[in-house]
Formats: sequence, structure tokens, C-alpha cells
Amino acid sequence: MTSPDVSTGLRASLLGVAVNAALAIIKIATGVAGNSYALIADGIESSADILSSAIVWSGLRIAGEPPDPRHPYGHGKAESLAGFAVALALLGAAAVIAFEAIHNIARPHPLPKWFTLPVLAMVILTKEVLYRRVRRVGRDLGSKALLGDAGHHRADALTSIAAFIGISIALIGGPGYESADDWAALFACVVIAYNGIHLLRIALHDVMDGAVPDEIQQRIRSIAASVEGVSGVEKCRVRRSGLGLMMDIHVEVDGEMSVTESHRIAHLVRDTLVAAGLSIADVVVHIEPADGIPVDYPPTVP
Repeated sequence: MTSPDVSTGLRASLLGVAVNAALAIIKIATGVAGNSYALIADGIESSADILSSAIVWSGLRIAGEPPDPRHPYGHGKAESLAGFAVALALLGAAAVIAFEAIHNIARPHPLPKWFTLPVLAMVILTKEVLYRRVRRVGRDLGSKALLGDAGHHRADALTSIAAFIGISIALIGGPGYESADDWAALFACVVIAYNGIHLLRIALHDVMDGAVPDEIQQRIRSIAASVEGVSGVEKCRVRRSGLGLMMDIHVEVDGEMSVTESHRIAHLVRDTLVAAGLSIADVVVHIEPADGIPVDYPPTVP
């Protein structure tokens, strides 16, 4: 069963699928009827967004599943892998649109029709509203995939603005300015590719267990050090796994303390960190003596 937070993300993703499907049909049909490749390219980008939103939905659904015997650390990596797949889909869409735009620039074609402009105005408004909604949910959940999906909606709004400008130039300039529409489509490719590369870097960072920002690590250290009985924090390693953080921490206690008492403090550190509101899913606490006397471990038996 998915958590309420994950359910919110799933609903936001499904909303993106529905809106993108409707807009893709509208933009491609209007682009074909209105002789605007920029609008057709915009529709292709929305079609790629349908795929990306579907991937995000699947990734979130899997990431929300609890740990099981085959996946004792949970399924959080599915969310990062979803972001990786979305990035590749964006780059693929940018390549297809760029190829067709360059091809159209080199050949004569009719001017776009005026009725494409109000359609684009409606699209821009819709995508900006959707961007703000999905971004808010993504930030609340700390979901890289949802934030990437929101970035796609913003990129779609920007490509629609580029198409609006290109079509306007072509209509105002008249014959000889037909390629302005295609140059707008080419500009849209740059925006789409930039978003794809940015999301790809973020997804790879999480898949490779990259460290979380320093301010989060410092806050975790501060919280752990404030627990009664903890003399200091030696090591702290934190990584993101889906919507939560997985970490291990070495805390120092009185070297003369009993095993039972140090065990109690370790549990208290774990419970305090999990309840700190940092989306920490699991903590492994290791106890170290604070007296500075090195522990003389026996040699490893071959």
C-alpha cells in the first residue's frame, strides 16, 4: 500500500498525463491545419511528456512499496530510475524535433495560419498552471522525478512561447519569413535538451548514491549531537533513496558506559532523527567510545 504522500504524487503525475494527452492532440491537429511546424513540434514535446509522466507515475508507485525480503532496503531507487528514463525521453524528443526543424528551414513552405496563436495562448496558460501545481507537490515530497516532470511542463510552456513568437514574426513579416516558425521550433529543442541534461545529472547523482547537500548533513549531525548521552558525532553518511533518506551515523558515548545503556542511546538517536522531519527512512547507528582510547580489535583470522 502506498503512503498518503506518495498518493499525492501519483495524482499529480496522472493529472499531467491527462493534460498532456489533450494538449498533444490539440497542438498537433492545429499545427497540421495551420501550417505550423513549431506547433507540431510543441505537440511532439507534449507527447514525450505523456511518456515521462507515465514513467514518473510508475516510478513513484514502485518507490512507495514497503521493503520486502527481496528488497530489504525498499524500492526507492525506482524513483531515481524514473527520472533517468524521463531525461532520456526528453533528449530523444529534442533530437527528433531538431532534425525536422532543420529540414523544414531548408525547404519552402506556406505561412502559418493566424488561428494557431489563440491555441498557443491557451496552451501556455494551462502548462504554467500545471507546472506550478506539480512543482509544489514535488517539493513537498522531495521527489526528483516529480520536479523533473514539473520542469517538463515549464519547458513545454517555454516552447509554446517560442512557437507563439515565431508564428507572430512569420505572420507579420509575410512571404519570406516562413522559416521563423521553424527557427522557433529549433529554439524549443535547445530548451528541451537543456532540461533533459539537467534532469539526467540529478538522476545519475541519486542512482550513484551521491551525498546530500552539506546543510542537510550538518543539521543531522546537530540533531544527533543534541541527544542526551551523545558526546559527539564521528561519521555521518547520508544518501537519497526515492522520497526518503538512508543513512548511517557513528556517535560517541562514554567509554565506560554499559552495553545496555549505549544500546538505548543508539535507539534514541535513531528515533530522534526519523522524527526530525527530514524524510529519513532508516538510520543505522554505530556506537564509538568518546574517551579517545583506540579499541584493540583482535586480528582477523584467515
